[in-house]
Amino acid sequence: MNRYRVFVKVVECGSFTKAAEELNYTQSAVSQMVHTLEEELDTVLILRSKNGAALTVDGEEYFPYIRSISHAHQELEEKFREMQGLNSGKIRIGSFTSVSRNWLPGLMKEFKERYPGVQFELFQGEYTNIAQWIKEGRVDFGFVNPEAVEGLQTIPLYQDEMVAVLPRGHALAGKDVVTLAELAKCPYILLDEGESSVPLDAFGRNGLTPDIQYRVYDDYSIVAMVEQGLGISILYKLVVEGQAKSCVTRPVEPAVERTVAVACKNWKTLPIASRHFLDFILESFGILAEER
Repeated sequence: MNRYRVFVKVVECGSFTKAAEELNYTQSAVSQMVHTLEEELDTVLILRSKNGAALTVDGEEYFPYIRSISHAHQELEEKFREMQGLNSGKIRIGSFTSVSRNWLPGLMKEFKERYPGVQFELFQGEYTNIAQWIKEGRVDFGFVNPEAVEGLQTIPLYQDEMVAVLPRGHALAGKDVVTLAELAKCPYILLDEGESSVPLDAFGRNGLTPDIQYRVYDDYSIVAMVEQGLGISILYKLVVEGQAKSCVTRPVEPAVERTVAVACKNWKTLPIASRHFLDFILESFGILAEER
């Protein structure tokens, strides 16, 4: 089974050497396992060159299936360990900035104090790839906007408010509240949230089209760009509080919000450690078992 995991790691790293370092194997052992897999499938899966490793056409076809086998085997191993209790086990979570920056670290710390043997693996992303990671088994559960995902079990947690982020001295900075119509006239820096965008949906509902000059994945990069006067943006309040040194934030009218929910493939088949931590999260939000 190791050959599947090794193959996936080589593809993810784009290098036999880097994969060997991360897996604590020799490079020759990694090469041999990939070669064994290629013999098993009677094809060449990876092209080796000075620039690294890249999938062949056959490799691209086989990769999703091999990755699924690798993840399933890891889940089986973790399930075996977790069935022995919470003295071990890995909790894999997909998250976005406003969650992973604010309340999630505190809950992880408290849970870790109760169960020191449990490990956390946090994957940072946006709605689309978090949902995909859950479906592929790369993470056990994740935080999403339930309106932007399909085919997953979701439980709403809270509403995440968005605010306008403006450079100091901007014409709108002197107002107590700014409107979407006013923001639509300014050079706009769009937070890339995957296939769904809460601000763009809000503009659209009000018959407006913002003047998008930049599309940026990272919230904090947008704050820095606003500070330099490159444009304005709409970001999540919990992200920008205390971060914007040369910016001002203002409420938006009409209000722009998203629902933050926790999502998984199947609550009943979650690994034990992840199910316990998810219960712990829901209890912290006052969500009772009968409401789930």
